[in-house]
Amino acid sequence: MRAIHHIALICSDYARSRAFYSEILGLPILHEVYRAERDSWKCDLDAGNGQIELFSFPNPPARPSRPEACGLRHLAFLVDDIDTEVARLTGAGVACEDIRIDPYTGQRFTFFADPDGLPLELYERAA
Repeated sequence: MRAIHHIALICSDYARSRAFYSEILGLPILHEVYRAERDSWKCDLDAGNGQIELFSFPNPPARPSRPEACGLRHLAFLVDDIDTEVARLTGAGVACEDIRIDPYTGQRFTFFADPDGLPLELYERAA
């Protein structure tokens, strides 16, 4: 295995999640298609060293995030300046937790959530 190619997310409101990931987080859209036979949208977003695939399906069941459930815990984005990114997100109405320091790496990080409550993390690049 060489790298992560993509992470697939099923969203409850495709337009809302598409706007969140492309406009608020700023991930460029690579490709978008409506699959009529599945009544499903698919949007590929450029996440740097991989892609995020957003899917819509009619009436997807909710997946618990808290308390911490088995499975994907969170998705982390590497950033150069966490203070700038937190200010940008909060300016767009996205609530972010307080910035903390990873006790093992000494790096700064924080958590926030996507429109469906999926935990997302900002992790500041080592200086």
